[in-house]
Amino acid sequence: MTPAHHPLRLLWQDAHMVAVFKPAGWLVHRTGLDAGETRFVMQALRNQIGQHVYPVHRLDKGTCGVLVMALHPAAARALADAFARHAVRKQYLALVRGWAPAQAEVNHPLRPDDAPPDAPTQPAHTRLTRLARMELPESSDPRFATTRASLVLAEPTTGRRHQIRRHLKHLAHPILGDATHGKGPLNRWWAQRLGLHRLWLHAWQLSLPHPADGRLVTLHSGLQWPAARTSTTASAPPQPNADAAPDWQQHIWTLPWQQDIEDALPKE
Repeated sequence: MTPAHHPLRLLWQDAHMVAVFKPAGWLVHRTGLDAGETRFVMQALRNQIGQHVYPVHRLDKGTCGVLVMALHPAAARALADAFARHAVRKQYLALVRGWAPAQAEVNHPLRPDDAPPDAPTQPAHTRLTRLARMELPESSDPRFATTRASLVLAEPTTGRRHQIRRHLKHLAHPILGDATHGKGPLNRWWAQRLGLHRLWLHAWQLSLPHPADGRLVTLHSGLQWPAARTSTTASAPPQPNADAAPDWQQHIWTLPWQQDIEDALPKE
């Protein structure tokens, strides 16, 4: 019997494609690599809308945010082609260790995680923009008196597995909560402080050509970036959509951010 779950939040639906908010901890589809998991977006969405769905891209289990699926084979081919020829603009939010550079272009080839060491690498490119930074007066590492973190906008122009996670590790700013590419003691410190252990990577927005007519469609998760909070700001940050990435709103937006980029993310 399929376990009961809350319905997935639909971000877009027409006769050709559907976009949903994928919760953190859900797999896109069944896999033998995680045989104990019971939450699958494809199965839940098929049951929810009453028709077959076709995956055209993937999000890691720990990543939440915008996930698009096709509703018939022709749409699946068109969307898969758009991803393959890099006609899709992908924007992610990541909470990372330390103060990341204000801007960075990472051209760092990657080989598949399960490939042998002598396997050829594949081109991989990510644009990074630091949106905000913070410094807490608490030590997560005995070498430092404070703990720093950054909120980064990541735009991968290629689609390698774990690309954003691996490129941020390459810059020595791994994503907090990344058990594979991050720092275990730091991840545990943040999990204890926030009361939640998860990968802090959010698929915030996708812009892609519609599979039927090619018009540009922009899909976003609904998560809004609140006004920066400073030591003189007493009020809590706004929460315009309580259903949009509640983990981020409850645990991350309440941190004392110093904003670097004005209006980088949409506000309602």
